[in-house]
Amino acid sequence: MDRVDRWARSARSCLVRSSVRRSMPWGLLGLMLGGSLVKDWAPLPESYLSNKRNLLNVYFVKFAWAWTLWLLLPFIGITNHYVTQNALAVLRRLTALLVGTVVWYACTGVFLHIEDFTGSCYKSASLDVLHRQHPSKLQCLQAGGFWHGFDISGHSFLLSYCALMIVEEMAVMHHLDTSRNPRLHRVVNYLFLALSCLTVIWLFMFLTTAIYFHDFSQKLFGTLVGLLAWYGTYRVWYLSPFSPGLPPNIASWSSPKPKRSL
Repeated sequence: MDRVDRWARSARSCLVRSSVRRSMPWGLLGLMLGGSLVKDWAPLPESYLSNKRNLLNVYFVKFAWAWTLWLLLPFIGITNHYVTQNALAVLRRLTALLVGTVVWYACTGVFLHIEDFTGSCYKSASLDVLHRQHPSKLQCLQAGGFWHGFDISGHSFLLSYCALMIVEEMAVMHHLDTSRNPRLHRVVNYLFLALSCLTVIWLFMFLTTAIYFHDFSQKLFGTLVGLLAWYGTYRVWYLSPFSPGLPPNIASWSSPKPKRSL
């Protein structure tokens, strides 16, 4: 248990600081730009990570939103209830996951429509023979063709958005002290460490996407959409009273309320 506590304290010092939340959007842009420069100017040789069938891509990235949702749901519920002792406040905060699900579903749907609208069907990946009789991607693929359109990087969007969302929600750990409840302390530590590991995986696979896949413009648009989705929710909408709100601050919930004057 002492080892888990040490790991949790180390992860807190790295991921829970406000400076990390402020700098991560710029860090993501830096990873995308740096990886894209490597891909375009000094491409790395083919490797296990350049294969789309690698384990991290198949079992984690393909289900990135499911992993994020599955871990954030109990984490937000437990930590927010411990701080607020208010079931309605917890339910309100959990709607942030519903908002995230809508954002994920809507953006990926728009990406697919853009690829379908801007693309054409070719006989092969060499783009030499055009199949005009197949005007949609579905028809093209069913006919054994190759569809070429503006394929905005869904991985760049989703991995950046998930990483930013997790870091925002882990901010509740900054002042959270569950040491008086050993069982709760253990559960929160394990959930926090799992989310920390997931964040590292998302950042690593985000960089891998930048180095090996997609054109620069496709990755740029995907990353910008992820950053805008985060900014529009956690930096704009969630500051208003009619929203899921931000993770609770213990000081604001524990401080005594001012007495009304008679």
